[in-house]
Amino acid sequence: MTYRIKTLNAISRVGLNRLPEGDYEVGGDVEHPDALLLRSASLHGVEIPGSVLAVARAGAGTNNIPVAEYSARGIPVFNTPGANANAVKELVVAAIFLAARNIVPAAAFAHRLDGDAESMDKAVEAGKKQFVGFELPGRTLGVIGLGAIGVEVANAAIGLGMKVLGYDPAITVEHAWNLSSKVERVTNLDGLLKRADIVTVHVPLVEATRGLIGAGQLALMRKSAVLVNFSRGPIVVQDAVIDALESGALRGYVCDFPSPELNKRDKVVTLPHLGASTNEAEENCAYMAAEELKGYLEQGTIANSVNFPNAELPRSEGTSRLAIANSNVPNMVGQISTLLAEAGLNIADLLNKSRGELAYTLVDVEGQVPDSLVDEIRAIGGVLSARLI
Repeated sequence: MTYRIKTLNAISRVGLNRLPEGDYEVGGDVEHPDALLLRSASLHGVEIPGSVLAVARAGAGTNNIPVAEYSARGIPVFNTPGANANAVKELVVAAIFLAARNIVPAAAFAHRLDGDAESMDKAVEAGKKQFVGFELPGRTLGVIGLGAIGVEVANAAIGLGMKVLGYDPAITVEHAWNLSSKVERVTNLDGLLKRADIVTVHVPLVEATRGLIGAGQLALMRKSAVLVNFSRGPIVVQDAVIDALESGALRGYVCDFPSPELNKRDKVVTLPHLGASTNEAEENCAYMAAEELKGYLEQGTIANSVNFPNAELPRSEGTSRLAIANSNVPNMVGQISTLLAEAGLNIADLLNKSRGELAYTLVDVEGQVPDSLVDEIRAIGGVLSARLI
């Protein structure tokens, strides 16, 4: 069987090489695709073919994908958490230095200097006082969100001699293990904002985090504090930041999201969405996304889906595999098992996992499963999609 994957952006060859020719047809002009592979292309308002079984984004954020719409069709949406963590971490650390030492306005001042060496030296001595900054050792960094990127930023700041406060009510065990023991975990966001000299945000953009840092939160921060945002623009209320900067309630704002309101404004440094813009990050994300699609299409495995639970079941030898996405309702497994029993088929192994309102079931069946039985499973109330692998 040849799987068809349509790419909606340029994808690193390192990732595409994980989808070998002969087994996969990959490209931007693929028709009737089994899966979509993209980076920043927006799928909102785009009608995708009924043949699509999965969507993978070579990146962490999925706000360019209508996840709820695809969930209703039983389509898992994959992302690549952690694949670009080092790239973003390095840029965030650079942003902290930019803010602490006023590097951007200082560089702009030096760039504008004219005259001979003597006059330039005098201008430098007279002008450099306006760019006096502060050193990082002993300063307090507040990290909001301790996922893959937040943990790396926190650990790097410890290495720079900073005190680090970390806030994340939903931190995973894996990320907690990777977090330096020197990071102080706080359970109250307001407390972090009051204590930090620099605050950096590392949370996904969802309804719960939209406007997470607004006027109320900014009012809690020190007047000498700097806010850093390399997650998503709307997590910070832009107008509130501008007001805080103009009133002197905030020292500076560094972000990866230029806008007409922020552009050329004093105390603001914007970068052109460079967070994951390294060759290494693009390769890592592409590789990871390709592996996720490969595992799902070939074995029904789910890893790093933003809407369906992780699911991995070692394949039982000599079996047919059913992969079923369904609403998380009672007796779903019972109904599937009944249909298999009525068809005289024995279950060799089964995995059922749930995540919120959605569930996913893998069933390894001894012998051949007729297409008619797959159709009967699809007809069960609450089944969103079912396929035979």
